[in-house]
Amino acid sequence: MSRHSERTGRLIQREISALLERQVNDPGLSNLISVTGVSLSPDLKYAKVFVSTLGSETNREDMLAGFNRASGFLRKELASHLGLKHTPELSFHYDDSIERGARLLKLMGDLTTGE
Repeated sequence: MSRHSERTGRLIQREISALLERQVNDPGLSNLISVTGVSLSPDLKYAKVFVSTLGSETNREDMLAGFNRASGFLRKELASHLGLKHTPELSFHYDDSIERGARLLKLMGDLTTGE
């Protein structure tokens, strides 16, 4: 990935996180949600946005459905805030790395306490 696309990905990640805090009023997106990363296509026309939350499988499905409902709004806001020549199409994907990390820390804690 080029330096330009990495920097653009970080900008998109930061802006979507800020928009979630300030302006998105969707109940499916009201939980504690982290935007963990953004991967851009080489031509910068498509962006995979990776999101994570702690919760059940149903909450994940609701969250992704909420992002799909809000994708047009988020794209419009990105266009106005970032001033990119072309604002990429957004697709949202669940990232379970936070849950895997928490599970690994719990297992390591169990090993040290002898449970």
